[in-house]
Parts: sequence; structure tokens; C-alpha cells
Amino acid sequence: QVQLIESGGGLVQAGGSLRLSCTTSGVTFSSHNLAWFRQAPGKEREFVAAIRKSGGYLIYADSLKGRFTISRDNAKTTVFLQMNSLEPEDTAVYYCAAGIQVASAVRDSSMYRYWGQGTQVTVSS
Repeated sequence: QVQLIESGGGLVQAGGSLRLSCTTSGVTFSSHNLAWFRQAPGKEREFVAAIRKSGGYLIYADSLKGRFTISRDNAKTTVFLQMNSLEPEDTAVYYCAAGIQVASAVRDSSMYRYWGQGTQVTVSS
């Protein structure tokens, strides 16, 4: 049984930081690309960041302006999202996802086979 479990969300003031974690089980972690998506109320799910299975290729949403950093620990089968300088517009449910697609498709949510249940991030102004 494949499980992706996010943690680390919460309430933070604007300008603060949070570190999200997503621990996986039941999947060959080192063979999968990992990504973070988010969905704000009334909006579609959007791509945040992705890291290829090798860990050597990182890609971010242009709107993040370098505030977020994705990383992975294959030994711990965990992917992280460090979020700095948080803004109220970052308020959303954050989801991690795992897939085996080609590099050009890592922004496409439909290409990810496995998803976590999400963790809420709320940024107050």
C-alpha cells in the first residue's frame, strides 16, 4: 500500500517560514520524481516545485521568486519543502506527489500517480 503523508503545515505570520515534510512508504522512492502542489480555496491546484529522482534537477513555479526550496532524502524516503518569506497568498493546502514521468512533464499534476492527503498552510497578514 502506497502512502504519502505530509506534515509541517500550520499558521504563520507573513514573513515567517515553514518546512513541510512528506514521508512515503510502499513506493520505490528513488525511482520517482517528487513534487509539491497547492490548492487555495476556490482555485485550481497549482504546481509549486519538483525534484527529479536523481535529486539533480529542481524546478519551481515562477511566481515563488526563490522563496521555496525543495529537497529529498532518499534514505529517509522523504521530500521537503522549505518555505521562507511567506505571504498571505501562499495560504493553501499543500500536497506532495510522486510520479515517474519525463522531466518535461514534472509540472503536470495529471502525470503523478501517488498523492498525499495534504497539509494546511495559513499565512496571516
